[in-house]
Amino acid sequence: MNRIKLGTICGVVFGIIDVLMMIPLSFEDRAAATSGAFVSRFAIGFLIGASKLPLPGWACGLIIGILISLPDAIITKAYAPILISGAIGGTIIGTIIGRWGR
Repeated sequence: MNRIKLGTICGVVFGIIDVLMMIPLSFEDRAAATSGAFVSRFAIGFLIGASKLPLPGWACGLIIGILISLPDAIITKAYAPILISGAIGGTIIGTIIGRWGR
C-alpha cells in the first residue's frame, strides 16, 4: 500500500485509540483536549508515512512519535503518559509502514 495512505490510516486509528483512552479522564475543556490529542496522534501516523529516513521503520516511528508528542507533554506537564504513548504508537506505526508501505 502507498506509504502516505497507510500512514494516514494508521494515524486515524492511533488518534481514535488515544481519544478513547482519554474518556475516563476529566478536563477543563474536553473538546479541546480530545481534538488536540487526535490531531497529534494523526500527525504521527501521517508524518511517518510521508518521511523516508535512512533508518529502520521502527526507529523512524520512534523518533517521530517522540518529537510530535514532546510539545504536548511540555504544555500539559504529563510527560510519561504522552511520551510513552507517542513512542509506542510511533514504533508500531513505523513497523507497519516499514513492512507494508511502498
